[in-house]
Amino acid sequence: MNKNVYSVSQVNTYIERMFADDFMLGNLSLSGEVSNCKYNHTGHIYFTLKDEKASISCVMFAGKRAKGLKFQMKDGDKVVVTGYVGVYSPQGKYQVYANEIELAGVGDLYQRFEALKAELEESGMFSDIYKKTLPSHAMKIGVVTAPTGAAVHDIIRVSKTRNPYVQIILYPAQVQGEGAVPSVISGIQCLDQMNLDVIIVGRGGGSIEDLWAFNEEAVARAIFNANTPIISAVGHETDFTIADFVADKRAATPSQAAELANFVYQDFADSLERYSDKLNRSLDYKISTYEDKLKSLSQRLQLLRPENKIKANEEKLKNLSLRLSSLMDSKLDKYENRLIAISGRLDGLSPAKKLAAGFGYLTDESGARVDTVKQLSVGDKVSIRIKDGQIISEITELVNNEK
Repeated sequence: MNKNVYSVSQVNTYIERMFADDFMLGNLSLSGEVSNCKYNHTGHIYFTLKDEKASISCVMFAGKRAKGLKFQMKDGDKVVVTGYVGVYSPQGKYQVYANEIELAGVGDLYQRFEALKAELEESGMFSDIYKKTLPSHAMKIGVVTAPTGAAVHDIIRVSKTRNPYVQIILYPAQVQGEGAVPSVISGIQCLDQMNLDVIIVGRGGGSIEDLWAFNEEAVARAIFNANTPIISAVGHETDFTIADFVADKRAATPSQAAELANFVYQDFADSLERYSDKLNRSLDYKISTYEDKLKSLSQRLQLLRPENKIKANEEKLKNLSLRLSSLMDSKLDKYENRLIAISGRLDGLSPAKKLAAGFGYLTDESGARVDTVKQLSVGDKVSIRIKDGQIISEITELVNNEK
């Protein structure tokens, strides 16, 4: 009897092809508990997935980790592994090749999150028309968070750095686990009745389960119904909760929430000083203007008094009298000088004097007769004709006898 004998590699290769051709094994999700979890120096993760009755070897290659694993997996974690079952032919060993690993229950929570988000958004609770404006100069800030942990310390540190005089009222709330939802709601309602400027509701980072209290509808409605503006600061920058969408403002972190809630006191003090200086300058200018106006009105009032008017008219009459006297003296002097000039001209035209002094005929450079000094200027040349010749002279001085 002839036997078909196959090599080990042939059998393993055949089994590997069987697994590859099986549709169900090519894409499936398994749930179980992680054990023997080892992170290899190459970046690969080797682990065993088990339940109460069985176990199976699993591997996630380094290239799949960036997109397929969002948490630090460890022994004891309840997970859902999505991938395919294949055969490692060198050892004839079948195992799960993981493409994605998530904590068990996360998928269900995410579906609940999306459903509630869609419902509340459709009802209008996320609309901007309902969002209250944060006060620009808050002095009383409420905080609903755990009394211990980084979140409350970050809020206090940032707040006091920006405004040393801010008053922070902490409501120590339970922020995860059973009882977190009523505790957060009680904190919001209690602080909302204290006439505060703004309330910060939040906590530090964590898994979706840790943050779930802030995805509950009851918490969302407590935030929406509050009269005080509320800043939501849940988790890290990449974390989003229902509380973020319904709050009046969302902060990426508790530290950023403190920045949004507080103004910088030193900047405020500097601006007050600038406004005070401007007001004082304006006030000084106004006072000076009204003082000048009052002085002007006082002077006008003095001028309008009857005795001042009489005195002013007396002074005016005196000035007019002096002016009239001066004009009369000026006129008399003018006519006196004209009389002297005419007398001199008449004397100069006397035929007797001309005969006694000898006859002379004066012309300017053009040959025109000169009858008066007004025809000449200093420096002009003149010609004097006498009986026996002609004298050429240059004018060095002119004397006008007419006034």
